[in-house]
Amino acid sequence: MATVTAPALRVALPGVLKHRALHKLLLLAVVAAVLAPLAHARWHSGTWPAALTVDLTDPLTRVSDWIIDNRDSHPLFLYFFGHISNGVVLCVRAVYLFLLAAGWAGVTALGAFVAWRTAGVRLALGTAAAFLACGLLGMWVPTMQTLALMAVAVLASVVVGALLGLAAGLSDRMDRALRPVLDTMQVLPAFAYLLPVVLVFGIGVPAAVLATVVYAAPPMARLTSLGLRGADKEVLEAVESLGATARQRLLTARLPLARRELLLGLNQTIMMALSMAVIASVIGGGGLGDRVYQALASVDVGAALAAGIPIVLLAVVLDRVTAAAGRGTETPHGRLTSSAPLTTYALLAAVAALAVAARLAGRPDWPDAWTVAVAEPVNRVVDWMTDHLYSGVPVVGGTADWAGRFTTWVLDPVRDGLQGLPWWSVLLLVAALAWLTGTWRTAMTAVLAMTAIGVLGVWEPSLDTLSQVLAAVAVTLVLGFATGVAAARSDRVERLLRPVLDVFQTMPQFVYLIPVVALFGVGRAPAVAAAVVYALPAVVRITTQGLRQVDPAALESARSLGATGGQQLRQVQLPLARPALLLALNQGVVLVLAVVIIGGLVGGGALGYDAVFGLAQGDLATGLVAGAAIVCLGLMLDRVTQPAVRRAQKGA
Repeated sequence: MATVTAPALRVALPGVLKHRALHKLLLLAVVAAVLAPLAHARWHSGTWPAALTVDLTDPLTRVSDWIIDNRDSHPLFLYFFGHISNGVVLCVRAVYLFLLAAGWAGVTALGAFVAWRTAGVRLALGTAAAFLACGLLGMWVPTMQTLALMAVAVLASVVVGALLGLAAGLSDRMDRALRPVLDTMQVLPAFAYLLPVVLVFGIGVPAAVLATVVYAAPPMARLTSLGLRGADKEVLEAVESLGATARQRLLTARLPLARRELLLGLNQTIMMALSMAVIASVIGGGGLGDRVYQALASVDVGAALAAGIPIVLLAVVLDRVTAAAGRGTETPHGRLTSSAPLTTYALLAAVAALAVAARLAGRPDWPDAWTVAVAEPVNRVVDWMTDHLYSGVPVVGGTADWAGRFTTWVLDPVRDGLQGLPWWSVLLLVAALAWLTGTWRTAMTAVLAMTAIGVLGVWEPSLDTLSQVLAAVAVTLVLGFATGVAAARSDRVERLLRPVLDVFQTMPQFVYLIPVVALFGVGRAPAVAAAVVYALPAVVRITTQGLRQVDPAALESARSLGATGGQQLRQVQLPLARPALLLALNQGVVLVLAVVIIGGLVGGGALGYDAVFGLAQGDLATGLVAGAAIVCLGLMLDRVTQPAVRRAQKGA
């Protein structure tokens, strides 16, 4: 056994003691040693003390009752909210009537024309095929309803987001003030604020549009602010030296320089608005989302898929078109340019002529004879899977057995372990993790977020939700990192995965929730499975991109030294891709948390169930408190993981 001499120990020990993480751990250990006995003596039960909670049921119930009593008589509703509601209805109706007047031929041709002008012939053909597929599935009218609703919602989101981003981009004070507001808008579950929106605007299109705006406006605001703040300083100084006013600098320099970020914000706003299509249907949004929601109520996988596919197609087409507009560097092959206005006008005339011809021929609507029924064959496949995979599978067992084992071996121990810890020890643990990854401000924010959960009186269900999130994140990271590594090391695997990831990332959660329930039953395990399916594509994409962006010179150097493929991965690619892997961790946490509410619909319980119950029963207090607790959980988890991402990116 080797011995360590005193001089060697004196040389090695100072280097260890200089490590900042060790200093933080030692200080936390001292604080815990002092506070833990005092906390245990004062609150020996371990559960959050009732004396430290605040009951918001009475004040929120009074607010709800006041809104209901005054909605039809108070000037605030008659002359402000009423005008907003009427304006939204008129705009959606106008867009919908225009789409119906154009007919299936006109809408398809117009969509292909816009895609051609923006991105080229290939995407134009893909756009036309996507619209035709919506008709073939028998979903033309619901698709037009969703398109009209999303057009107005996206326009409103872009206007609101651009104004907020403009204020944040031009003023540091506004940026600091708006940051927590945007964080709350983006993390607050939609089910939590659907009830206040319904109380003010009632069930219908206005409530659906405004709920979508709350969810979809933050990306536009953030990217607008980012683009304005990232404008080239030398260009701005040159414009200012020419005597331009602040308004002229904004219009002629800052906004043009931020064009890429603005178009990316438009892209993200469209994608997030479409992801709200199903949730908006709960409060009268109609369209494709309503078809999916009805299919969920009747556990009809085929009908849900028939309505979900058009949502995916719309999302993919709009994503490709806006992404191509954002790149906008060189004219792709086959794309028209502004130097050919006569050709552009001729094509527009052809589009109009095609729409008129279809109407004159008496075929403005999609013919029923041209539809393809997919619901029945899909349901037969699902029934076969349920019959043969749910239980009784030799050796490996059925999916029901997997769900039961996962619940017994993973979910129950994690939940019982968290709920068995004294509340003050949970706060200390959160403080330690947040301080190790960030600063004392980060730790303070995370601790305050967890404290707010206890004060709201939902400590136990929040820890239950946290256990599901941690389990789902662990599964997501294992599968995501393994799949991302395979995609990064093989172009063929990446090409095969790309369409699968596109479908998973754009398919509404309600669509794949039905087969998940059919295979795994009802409970916390299917809720975790739904969260994994939702978060997995982002983790795979970020991991693949991070590994592929590793410096080729470093890999070549490792090969020249005789490193095998596995050694290159472990010793070169993974260490150099550490920022991307940490970002994948952060995004996995955020996306898993976003499906907590959906998990409440399939037996996930905890905060998700409370939020859904509050909406279903009109209980403002239960729904808002659960939503606020989810926001606090998201804030805590973000503060624990995000500083490590930023530090790794700076180090890279």
